[in-house]
Amino acid sequence: MRRWFHHLDRILRGEATRPAALRAQTLELPVGGLALVILLLGLAYGACSGLYAGCRPENPSYLQWCSTTLKVPALFFLTLGVTFPSLYVFNALVGSRLTLRVILQLLVASLAVNLAVLASMGPIVGFFSFSTTSWPFMVLLNVLVYTIAGLLGMVFLLQTLQRLSIAERELPPRPAQREQETQPGETQAAGPQAAPMDGEPSALEALEGHVLSRHVKTVFCCWILIFGLVGTQMAWVLRPFFGKPDGQFQWFCPRGSNFFEGVLEALRSLLS
Repeated sequence: MRRWFHHLDRILRGEATRPAALRAQTLELPVGGLALVILLLGLAYGACSGLYAGCRPENPSYLQWCSTTLKVPALFFLTLGVTFPSLYVFNALVGSRLTLRVILQLLVASLAVNLAVLASMGPIVGFFSFSTTSWPFMVLLNVLVYTIAGLLGMVFLLQTLQRLSIAERELPPRPAQREQETQPGETQAAGPQAAPMDGEPSALEALEGHVLSRHVKTVFCCWILIFGLVGTQMAWVLRPFFGKPDGQFQWFCPRGSNFFEGVLEALRSLLS
């Protein structure tokens, strides 16, 4: 367990995604161990946000608290399962040589960053859950926290995709490609080298002297659109996460409306 959290620390500090560590186009991260870390971090944040239902002055619901705790990690794992095939296909279509294993490692590492940020803000959410009775405020606060964590996770994904793309360009060409590019009497030119850097980059820091490649932009734009839409709607399907103070406990709400209408309703309720 301690070793797996050490891998998470390496990801957050940027040690696992430095250019020198990606020369073989692999992240060398234990997918199973990180998945367990993601589960624990999700449970921790779920317990903090579930305090709102469990510690209400009137009509507290410990079942709702338990439900919220379990639903947070389920939200991320279900979203990953739905969107993972699309990212791999997008990578293949734009000519990337990243393998299925590397794509899975990349996504699990990105989720680990997301959940680490989320869990780090859990005590803040827990404080407001314990100290306020406003249901709309708690909904909007959690949407804000999820948005911040999601953005940081996407930035990590973008920068790591870019570094893997640089490592891919530095690999020797395939034999068929080498024969086409090398004419008789000519020698094969050395591939592009990474620009020297002062110090080691952090996990979210862009590499100086490198412009985002076309396939990184394409994959990232498609992925963030799909992951964002699926994630928000998955949260809507799994609701309620808090439970209204005057409502009865239920594991899931009937289907209807969508996530964005729900957020707007909470905003109107808070302002009114």
